Amino acid sequence: MQKAGIIGVSGYTGAELVRILHSHPKFEITYLANTQGGMKLCEIHPQFFGILNDEVRKADVRQACQKCDILFLALPHKSAMEFVKEIYECIDSDKIPKIIDLSADYRLSLTHYERAYCAHMDKENLKSAVYGLPEYARDSIKSAKLVANPGCYPTASLLALLPFLPYIQKEGIFIDAKSGVSGAGKKLTDDTHFPNINENLFAYSPLAHRHQIEIEEKCAKFGGIENLQVHFVPHLSPLTRGMLASVFATLKSEVGEDFEPLEILRAHYKNSQFVRICTTPPRISNVRGSNMCDIFALRRGRGLFINSAIDNLLRGASSQAVVNANLMCGFDEDCGIPKVGI
Repeated sequence: MQKAGIIGVSGYTGAELVRILHSHPKFEITYLANTQGGMKLCEIHPQFFGILNDEVRKADVRQACQKCDILFLALPHKSAMEFVKEIYECIDSDKIPKIIDLSADYRLSLTHYERAYCAHMDKENLKSAVYGLPEYARDSIKSAKLVANPGCYPTASLLALLPFLPYIQKEGIFIDAKSGVSGAGKKLTDDTHFPNINENLFAYSPLAHRHQIEIEEKCAKFGGIENLQVHFVPHLSPLTRGMLASVFATLKSEVGEDFEPLEILRAHYKNSQFVRICTTPPRISNVRGSNMCDIFALRRGRGLFINSAIDNLLRGASSQAVVNANLMCGFDEDCGIPKVGI
C-alpha cells in the first residue's frame, strides 16, 4: 500500500480525491490537511459522516512528508508552489513524496506562466515537472517525481483537438466550452450565486482566459504545431458538474474527400481506455461521475466540428490525478478509477 496525503482537502476536488482514494485498493489515506486544520473531515464534507471521521490538520510540510509516499496538492495557484518549494528545500531527498499538483503552477513554461498568472517562485522544479495528460505523456509520468495535473478546460479541449492537428489549418481554431459551476470552486461569487446562475448561461473571459495559453502550449508540445492560434471562449452553465467542449476548425486544402474524422479518432485512441469515440454528439450526463472523455467529430466540406464531454471535477481534476498517481507508483492505469457515469 502507498501512503497518500491531500493538502487542500476542503474544496470540491479535495473531496473527490478522498472519495476515490478511500476505495482505492493500492492507496491508504494517511494525511488530510488544509490551511486551518482543527476539524474532522465529515464536518467539512458531511457525505463522509460515519465513513471517514479523520482529522483534517493544518498543512505542515514536514508532517506531510513523514506520513506520505505520494501527495496531492488541491490548492490554488501560487499556494501550491509555495508548498512544493518548501518540500524540496527543507526535506531530505529520501523523504520527499511524489507530488501531483492540481493547480496551474507547474503546467506552463515560465514565460507563459508569468504572462498568465504571476511571478513564479519555484523555477527550478518547474523545469522538471511533467504535464499529466496520460494519453500523451504516459511514459514521462511513470518516471516523474512532480506531475502537473492538467486543467479541466485544456483536458476536454486537447483530447478533442490533438488527433486532428496534422489535418487542420493553424489559424482560426475556435473552442466554445461550457462548464458546470463546480469548476469555479467552492467560494461563492456573484456569478456562482444561485439566483444569478440558475436558468442562465454566459461567457466569461472570452478570448482572454488563462487556459487558452495552456491549450496552445500543449498543442505545440504534443502535436509539434508551433504558433497555433486558438480562440477560446468558456461559458458558465447552470450545472453542478460536467464540461462540454465544441471545437471548430478548417481542414487543410490537401485533405481529401475520403478523410473520415471518426476513423482518425478511433485509430488515435485505440489504446486509450478512458476515451470513448461516439457516433453522435456526447452528453455530459454520460460521463458525469467518471474518468471518461467522450468525443465525436464531423466534417462538412473543409469545416471540422469536434465535440468532447468530461466530468470537470474528475477527468478534469481528481480522477485524472489518481490515474497519474497510479502511473507514478507502478500500478495499472485504471486501478480504482471510476469508469461508469452516474
